[in-house]
Amino acid sequence: MAITAGMVKELREMTGAGMMDCKKALSATDGDMDKAIEFLREKGLATAQKKAGRIAAEGIVYTVVSDDDKKAVVVEVNAETDFVAKNEKFRSYVADVAEQALNTSATDMDAFMAETWAKDSTMTVKEALAAQISVIGENMNIRRFEQMEEANGFVASYIHAGGKIGVLVDVETDVVNEAVKEMARNVAMQVAALKPLYTNSDEVSAEYIEHEKAILMAQIQNDPKEASKPEKVIQGMIQGRIKKELKDICLLDQPYVKAADGKQSVAQYVAEVAKQNGAKITVKKFVRFETGEGMEKKSENFAEEVAKQMSGN
Repeated sequence: MAITAGMVKELREMTGAGMMDCKKALSATDGDMDKAIEFLREKGLATAQKKAGRIAAEGIVYTVVSDDDKKAVVVEVNAETDFVAKNEKFRSYVADVAEQALNTSATDMDAFMAETWAKDSTMTVKEALAAQISVIGENMNIRRFEQMEEANGFVASYIHAGGKIGVLVDVETDVVNEAVKEMARNVAMQVAALKPLYTNSDEVSAEYIEHEKAILMAQIQNDPKEASKPEKVIQGMIQGRIKKELKDICLLDQPYVKAADGKQSVAQYVAEVAKQNGAKITVKKFVRFETGEGMEKKSENFAEEVAKQMSGN
């Protein structure tokens, strides 16, 4: 398979590896992007956990929480340009989509698009979207939504940068006061900032751990100095690195970013707030949406964007 400059550029953006290393990795894996990432990781040239994709498409993420804080939803709606994504008409439409998603019983996007549009019962959600596209004059897409419910506590939400990132956090607790709610908001901000993959280490599969161990072993074997160490030492190194990695990817194990000394974990912060308020608190899960994650964006500069809007095309 011919390796293009675009492929090399994409791999470099995803891994941070050098241009020539990326080209070599793609050549060695016949252009398979996922295998090329693994190749670079084994050589110790990349730290990517998985193919994350480039944050590219425009649009916004939006959250809605019910009046009693027991139920919430996060949605992502995309548009072609940032120009439209900042438009009040578009943002108002996204708010309507979120309200629809909060109350829907649909379990997938096809069912959601086929249901009656709450704002106008003469249309389906899909038909309402088509009507908005004709009004706004730009292609749009309701990409995804996820609901969260907590009967024995509440759901907290956080929106970052006007809709670039949206987070929901499920908090089970027997005490709901301002201090506990503030804790939940802080945890949601942590999720937005540090991008964990799991709530706690119990969620991490044995397969994931074994895969990471294999990657670490390959890295060690590619380093003559480390490879010459006794097997017991090597296994200890691998276990240490796995433990460190889990602290990076598991929310409750991460260092709490607002901690004064930088040593407190998120779990310790939650326990501290629970003790101060005589509460039992469990952060059960979270959802994090980032606008356009995993999507490709066509090259288009701001001047062209404005010209397109002015011409009505």
